Amino acid sequence: MATIQRFEDLEVWKLARELAFDIYTTTLKGTFAKDNDLKWQIRKSSGSVMDNIAEGFERDGKNEMIQFLSISKGSVGELRSQVYRALDRKHINECDFDLMMSKLIQLSKKISAFIKYLKINEFKGIKYKRGNET
Repeated sequence: MATIQRFEDLEVWKLARELAFDIYTTTLKGTFAKDNDLKWQIRKSSGSVMDNIAEGFERDGKNEMIQFLSISKGSVGELRSQVYRALDRKHINECDFDLMMSKLIQLSKKISAFIKYLKINEFKGIKYKRGNET
């Protein structure tokens, strides 16, 4: 794996950002725009996915990164549940549901793979590469 210098370089963060934008634009349309409770909840959850990836990276430690990736993965599960609610309330159609669900499952798998990678490799975090700065 190439050395990553910024969280913006992480594939999982890029996918989470794309998904957050998709969710945002979807919530602007039709009946979804009027369902304020679900609209704000799903937007917040989608932002949480990318924000926790970024926060874990910036904390510089391997264990903290894994912890925040786990939180991010939990937010993906929360989003999947909210997408079901959006479908049930007819805010999205089956095609949009299938596309979102596919992206969410892909992101969840990639986060899991990243966690597994971090657990089995000697990665210690950026602060340890800088010369044990505290």
